[in-house]
This record gives sequence, structure tokens and C-alpha cells, in this order.
Amino acid sequence: MKSFKADYIFPVCADPIKNGIVTVDDFGKIIAVIDPSLLPETYNAPVEQVNGIICPGFVNTHCHLELSHLREKVKQRTGLVNFIIDIQKSRDLDSAMVLDAAARADTEMYENGIVAVGDISNTNSTIAIKAKSKLYYHSFIETFGFLPDRAIEVFNNALALLNEFKPQSCSITPHAPYSVSKELFKLIQKYSDTGHNLISIHNQECEDENKFYRYKLGSFNDLYAQFGMDITHFKPQARNSLQSILPLLTTRQEILLVHNTCTNLKDIYFIKRFDRKIHFCFCPNANLYIEGVLPKIELFIGQGYNITLGTDSLASNDKLCILSEMRTIQEKFPSISTQQLIEWGTLNGAKYLGIDDEKGSIEPGKTPGLNLISGLDGLKITPETSVRKLV
Repeated sequence: MKSFKADYIFPVCADPIKNGIVTVDDFGKIIAVIDPSLLPETYNAPVEQVNGIICPGFVNTHCHLELSHLREKVKQRTGLVNFIIDIQKSRDLDSAMVLDAAARADTEMYENGIVAVGDISNTNSTIAIKAKSKLYYHSFIETFGFLPDRAIEVFNNALALLNEFKPQSCSITPHAPYSVSKELFKLIQKYSDTGHNLISIHNQECEDENKFYRYKLGSFNDLYAQFGMDITHFKPQARNSLQSILPLLTTRQEILLVHNTCTNLKDIYFIKRFDRKIHFCFCPNANLYIEGVLPKIELFIGQGYNITLGTDSLASNDKLCILSEMRTIQEKFPSISTQQLIEWGTLNGAKYLGIDDEKGSIEPGKTPGLNLISGLDGLKITPETSVRKLV
């Protein structure tokens, strides 16, 4: 059994505790969370003093482990369409290199205090790594298919890959509005409505995505031409991509909209008109890497939706670290407190993944992992702020 005393304990499920103490057993289960002002004077159990904030282990709700071999291999700030083209060129590489990079990325996340991951999978390459990992994974079997006549084939391929991942936690999900046909969306919706859980979809990563859906203009036409695709079937929708595809998503399962770089207030209000279980995930470092812009994060606060954080992949980020994502957000939006960011990066992610009975908050009986965040300026994240895994 171990006890730690810090400048603050952030249980997340309750207010921060100044000079708080947290006790865990040898398996990482929380035994007690103690407010020192309520301790009897005779209390003299051994306690390790640490400087900084103790918070739960981080939850990364959006990652692509199988792209880890692309670290520093994709040019920055070339725009989403060029990024997609570069990724497709680099997918068919030596399998041993892909596996080695994925295994190292898994270890990197663990060392950076991440305890659970929502991971996008297009192949079976990460199955063995996830089976051995110290992290909890939910794998999203991602579907690509913008041509209507391929919808059944694409969906059946996803089902086959899903069966390879089982019994690990996994589900079938659409990739993005611009890469999934209406017919494929409907197949995924029908499947999800039978009780198969969790949808995660890349949403409005660049303005050209909205331009394509509104007017059938912009760089996505070049993307389809690059891949030799005939898209004469697609008709402009006269509204943004999110507004166009939202009715095609399930009403039964939790839906994570990822990136939201160009989502606006009208889009958020549009969502409120529909009975959908929506969560938002921000991956700010990836947004800067690909497009050089950040979402209007302040628009989402107070709208009643669960906000989570992700790292995206090492193809679009230089590290897999939730604290680094928090730092980027607070630099741009200083009014967003560290306490709120920690909630987004812990409990909110655990709620979305359906593991908040074990992860996400420091409560007796849970095994959330414990992170020590140090090097803060007061309670503000600085370039010197770092995270160390305690448990």
C-alpha cells in the first residue's frame, strides 16, 4: 500500500483537495482520498510528499496506433487533402517496422500517463500489441467507401476485421463524411442500432470539407481525381458536412465527433435538434500539424456536450501525450482552466468509452492510475510542466 501527498489532489469527481492525500493498494486500487483538514492529530501513516497536482490517468479518445511508423515522415501544414494523399502513399511499408513503431508508441503513451485509448484501426496489425498492453483499448474498425456500389463489400470487410479483433473491445465506425457514402452510413447505422457500441468519426477537419458538401467545390474533387474515383453520384447538399450526415448516424449509441476544426455555432445548434448522443474530441496538436488552425473550442463549452481529448497519430503529432494537448489549448484559450482540461482528459474520456466505473476519477474502489503534473505556474500549464506516472 502507498500514500501520496501533493499540493493538490484533483479527484475530478469532486473539488480539488489542497495538500490532499491519496492511498492505493499494490494493484493500484484507490483505498482512500483524504482531506488533511479532516485528519485526526494522531494520524501518522507514512506518506510520500510530491510537488504538483495528482490527477487520474489520462484517457486518449482518438489515436491511430498503426500509423506510428510515420513519425516525422509527413510534411506539416500542407492541408488535409495533401496529408491524406501522403498517408496513403506510406501505408504499405515493412510490417516489422510498422509493428515495432506501434509497440514503441504504446509504451510512450503508458509513460506519458495514458491509461485508456480509443484507437482507429484499418488493419489487424495492432491486435497482438493491444492484447499485451498495460493500456485499455477500444478499437474502432474504420470504414472507407464513398462509392455507393461498394458499400456492402466495404461493410462486410469491416465485419471480418471486427471478428479478428474480438474479444477485445471494438466497434465498426465511419471514417469521415467525405469518405463514406450514404449507403455505407445506413449499413453502419443499422448495425449500430442493434446494440453494437461506440461511433467515432472525423468531423470538419478543414473548410474544404464543408465547401464540398455545400457546393461540390474545393480540393476534395482533386482528392477523388487522384484516386481515380467517379463521384458524379454525389450532389451538393447546400449545408455543412456535419449537418448533412448527422441524420445518418445512430440514435442508439455514443458518437464521438473528432477534430471539429471548422465546426461553427450553427452546426452545434443543428445538433441540438436531433436525438443523438454526441461527444466532441479535440486533438489540437494534430490540427496545427495538418491545417495550422485550431477549432473554436470556446464555442463548445457550456453547450451540454461531453468534451474529450485525443492525440491523433504520430503521422500528425510529434508525441502521444494528453498533457501536451492541454498545454496547446491553454496557450490559445487561457480562460480554460487546468481543472477543466484535466476533466476533459480523464473522466470525460472514460465516460465516452464506457469505463468510468474503473477509470477517469480518483475514488475508492477505482483503478484509474495516478499522474503527477509538476512545473505549473500556480495552476497554469507552462512549457516546463511535465507529467510523471505514479501508479
